Amino acid sequence: MDVSESPVAPHPRIGVAVIIRRGQHVLLGKRRSSTHGDGVWQFPGGHLEWGESVHDCARREALEETGLTLTDTRDGPWTNDLFPAGSGQLERHYVTLFVIAEAPLGEAVVREPDKCEAWTWFPWDALPSPRFLPIDHLLAQGFELPDDSSSAS
Repeated sequence: MDVSESPVAPHPRIGVAVIIRRGQHVLLGKRRSSTHGDGVWQFPGGHLEWGESVHDCARREALEETGLTLTDTRDGPWTNDLFPAGSGQLERHYVTLFVIAEAPLGEAVVREPDKCEAWTWFPWDALPSPRFLPIDHLLAQGFELPDDSSSAS
């Protein structure tokens, strides 16, 4: 079924992606998904829940997925992401809000093995491929990881 045949009008969803940094390294997980993005590298994150702030979502998702507690969060860029239909799935449209965060203590643990294979730290200038579509869009916008973690909220 394509989107035009759907009984409910399609609408974009809000995703939150957390760029957890330690120096110029960022945390990426190898995605496991039956819907979209299987086998690609992604930042921790998920869907923004009703009534939740973007920063609360970032803290919740980071803790649920990695076991890491964020000490600082700040607004990052956003991307408009249209995932093509495939493998029996409808086209998906997300607006992804990026949050830049610090988690200076602890190591990331795979807490949702059905959704993530492993967590690994990568230098910002050497991100692995294939990457989740929002990361590719972020890089295409020319986004560079800020040099400092000031302006935390």
